[in-house]
Amino acid sequence: MSTKNNLTIAEKTAKLDELVAWFDAEDFELERALDVFKEAEKLAREIEQDLQGLKNNIEIVKTKFSETE
Repeated sequence: MSTKNNLTIAEKTAKLDELVAWFDAEDFELERALDVFKEAEKLAREIEQDLQGLKNNIEIVKTKFSETE
């Protein structure tokens, strides 16, 4: 299972929710747990990076807006 980089933050968050829910599901398999955990961890990092990028863009826009006043 690999994550596509062109997913939106909402799509990534939904996928992360699915992965986390898998640990509580009836089809949980200990043998797959490490792989699912690694995928969830990677996805969480991607979401964090996406959010940081959005935050940076917002700061840039705020700075430009403040300069034009």
